[in-house]
Amino acid sequence: MNGFFDIPSDLDNTYFGLIGLHLREALLPVLAGLLAALPLAQLCVRFRWLYPPVLGVTTVFYAIPSLAVFVVLIDYTGQTELTVMIPLAVYSLVVLVPAIVDGVRSVPEETLAASTAMGFGPVRRYLQVQLPIAVPAILAGLRVAVSASISLVSVGALIGNQGALGNLLADAQKYGRPELAVNSVLTTAVLAILCDALLVLLRNLLTPWMPRGKRQRPKEAAARPEPEEAAAR
Repeated sequence: MNGFFDIPSDLDNTYFGLIGLHLREALLPVLAGLLAALPLAQLCVRFRWLYPPVLGVTTVFYAIPSLAVFVVLIDYTGQTELTVMIPLAVYSLVVLVPAIVDGVRSVPEETLAASTAMGFGPVRRYLQVQLPIAVPAILAGLRVAVSASISLVSVGALIGNQGALGNLLADAQKYGRPELAVNSVLTTAVLAILCDALLVLLRNLLTPWMPRGKRQRPKEAAARPEPEEAAAR
């Protein structure tokens, strides 16, 4: 473990500073993608013909390697965090639009009819009825987007030390210090796991009506016959 947390001076940061930078570069694009995906997904729900072309265009964007996007953006945004965060926001948008559309479409028609009968307008119905019911689907998409964003930030190391923890990978090769690469990989994985756990906790808090496990209640388990007993009957 000697030198594991000894960050090279050329990065101008501490270990925890790199963690904060990594989270900022990873989570702000996801937030931007979510804010853009919410109205776009609602348009796709309202106008069903719009969804296939939107899904097609976003899928094409997702297929473009981030390095190629960096090459295009670097002439406009330079070697900055913004060059890294713009493609991450687009990738998050691609993941979140289908998740939100599927979640909103899963709302039962009778629920929508009841909210309309109660005087809910389109905007109020979307915010107070459809989105809350779609929370599990939305957070499932967020879990994918956050995990992908946390891992992709490291690619920013290729454009002027903008990869946060990913910069340790470049320095590991530059200085011949493999422990820096191990540090980068392990810390990035831990961040992804912790963020995913927080999203699961948030889902549980926002959806108290959902089942939390498949374990049977004691009474239900006692009432259910064993396989041998069932066969005998």
